[in-house]
Formats: sequence, structure tokens, C-alpha cells
Amino acid sequence: MNLVNKENFFFLLFLLLPITIILGSTVSLINIVLLNILFITLIIFQKNYDFFNHISIKLILILYLYLIFNSFISLNYEVGLARNLGFIRIIILFALTNYFFFNYKNEKKIFDFWTIVICILIIDIFFEYFFGRNLLGQGHNEIINYNRADIREYASVFTLFDKDYFLKITYGNRITSFFNDEPIAGAFLSGFIFLIFGHILKRFNKNIFAFIFLLIAFVAILLTGERSNTIKIFIGIIIFFLFLDFIKFKSKLILFLFFTLTFSLILGQSEYLKTRYIGQLYSHFSNKENFEKFKEENIYVGLYKSGFSVFKNYPLFGVGNKNYRVETCKKEGDQIKYNYKCLTHPHQIYFEFLSEHGLIGTIIMLSILFYLMYLILKSIFLSRDYIQIGAFIFVLINFVPLLPSGSFFSDFNVTLFWLNFSIMFASNKNTNIFAKKTI
Repeated sequence: MNLVNKENFFFLLFLLLPITIILGSTVSLINIVLLNILFITLIIFQKNYDFFNHISIKLILILYLYLIFNSFISLNYEVGLARNLGFIRIIILFALTNYFFFNYKNEKKIFDFWTIVICILIIDIFFEYFFGRNLLGQGHNEIINYNRADIREYASVFTLFDKDYFLKITYGNRITSFFNDEPIAGAFLSGFIFLIFGHILKRFNKNIFAFIFLLIAFVAILLTGERSNTIKIFIGIIIFFLFLDFIKFKSKLILFLFFTLTFSLILGQSEYLKTRYIGQLYSHFSNKENFEKFKEENIYVGLYKSGFSVFKNYPLFGVGNKNYRVETCKKEGDQIKYNYKCLTHPHQIYFEFLSEHGLIGTIIMLSILFYLMYLILKSIFLSRDYIQIGAFIFVLINFVPLLPSGSFFSDFNVTLFWLNFSIMFASNKNTNIFAKKTI
């Protein structure tokens, strides 16, 4: 394969990233590995190794070394070793994304294609909301049961269950779109909504269509019933509006009120959404008795307490990446003693970090991530590159406290997070790691 063909194949694989994520973690992983291999081949052919001197690469490599160290102090190093070793693909993804934006002048084609993919997903969400099935004719499952056998199918590392363990989660009318029985359509859309909004603003010179897209995409996320992602996106929209220097404060306020009014009207038209977004919360906080019951019975509160209990027992370095499940599911006696909730992870980023990485590991990871964001913050404000702003906002809202979240290092979440983190650097010539100018 000659250089031209390699670069064309590289472009195609990058183009298909959103589709491969929809198709599943295995397909996405294969795509990223192929991208990694092609990028390494191109770098070796061009003998272009200067980017290794960039501070972002050095710090992310330190993060990688920490993850390797974390594996060997884990309760069961075999459980998280593949995840930690495999993080190298994310480092290469970060570098290759910067390489792509620096060397290719047709990144608009990438975002044009991604816009089409996201718009199809949005249409599918609306279609499933009204007709109960997606465009492929697949209906969403109303109830998913996680029990001992399911967990063993989900990951072979679950060998520590001594008794039958059963947990039922009711998804109700949650929209799953092309993700079948996984309620992650809103999470996926969240990973691209600000990138696409920024792209449309940039591509069409701050056209009104960008705001129409943002409103429709926000409504789509609202319809999925994913409350945490809806709240995060709403926060992200407010932050994005603050960056829009071409709109006066009065107009920003009107836009914000319009989004709020749309949110209220849609809730008013759906008993399910009204119950999910307002009714359930009101019932929990309407009086002291309900609030106390909420603290005792709510699955997320229980998981947060469980995650904090694991942290208290392993305060310095935690139990190890992906080992929360090992600690909380090993013995029923420990579950009662420490108020553990046996599940894959605590479903909140800070409790996940604290329980699996302890105080020292959490400080290392957050310090690296926040410091890298701080390094380019000035460039983000000065350049007003809306794609970069969109990526920055998605990265930022991942760290909103208390709201539930997926596992940070799972294939799905780590890909969305680091794709945005990479574009946050890559899309601006002043922060791209392949530029001659250093931060």
C-alpha cells in the first residue's frame, strides 16, 4: 500500500468513527486499532517524531504509566490489566487526531459526514419516540435484568460471586435508537452535539441553522429519558452561549428562555417524561420522610455510598481500575458490613476514581487532565474556534459533580471523551501538537 492509499484509508477510518461506535465497542476498537497502525506507519515513513516533545504527550504518557502501576496494585490485576494496557490506543488516538487536523485540509468533510450521521440518529430518536420502534424496525426493551448469569456473560472476570445476585433496572420507555437494549443514545449524541453545533456555526458563518440543530438535538436527548445527560447538555448549552461573542447578552437570554420553554412544553405533553424528569424528583424531595426513603432506597445514592465505602477501605490507591466489582461483589458479609452495592462501577466519575484509584491516583489523573485543559484555555478564549469550544465543553461537563455517569474507562465512554479531548487540541492551529508553535 503506497503512501497516498494509506492516507486515503486513514481518512476513511477517521470518517467512520461515529458509525463504528454505534455498531459496538468491538467494531469501534478495531477501527481505532487500524487507525493507530496506519498513523504509526505514516509517522515512521515521514520520520516525524517531534510531537513526542509536546507537553501534552509527556503528561498523557505519565497517566499511562500510572495506569500500568495501578494494575499491579489492584486487588485482582488480571481484571483491569487489559483495560490499562489498552489505554495506549487512546494516547495514539490523541496524537493521530492532531496529525489529521494538522495535515489534512478537508476536515470540513469529516464534520459534514458526522453531521449527517448525527442527524439520522436524531431522526431515529424522534421516530422511536412516536412509533415505539427505530428506523430499522427494532423496538426498545422495557425491562433489562442483570443477574448472575448476565454478569458472567458481560465479563468473564466475574468469578467471585458466591451467591445468586439479582438486580433489576427498569428502563421503561427510554429511547435506545440504534443501540438496541442499551439506553446510551443520549450519551452518544452528547459526545457530538457540541462538535456539530460548532461546525455548523463555523461552516455556515454563524447561521440560524446551527441554533435550530442545537434545539432539535437537545429535544432528542430529552426524549431519550437520560436525565443526567440532559442536565449536562443543558449546562453545556449555557456555557457555549457565554462563548458566543457575536450575540448580545439580551439575545442570549432570549435563547436560554426559549430552550427552557421548549423543555417545559415537551414535558407537559408526555406523562412519562413529566414523571421521569419532575414527578420522581418531586416525590423524593417533597417531604422529609420521602427524602429519607430516597437516601435509603435510591440505587444511585446506594452506589455513591458504596463507592465511598470502598474508598475509605482503600484510601491511597483504591482497589484498582475495574476492580470496584471485585471488592463489592466478593462476599455477602462484606456487602452488609460496608454497605456495598454489587455492580460494575459506582456510576459517578468521582466515586469511581476514588474507589478504584484512591486519593493519590485521583489527584494524578485529575491534575493531568485539568492542567492540560488549563494550558489551552487562553487559546480557546482568544481563537473563538467553535469546534474547539464544543469539544472543550463536552470534556468539561463530564466532570459535573453528583450527576450519574457511565464508567470513565469503558470503551464507549473513553472513546467519546478522548475523541473530544483530542479535537480540543487538534482543531486549533495554536494548540495542535504538530504545530511548530508550542503552548
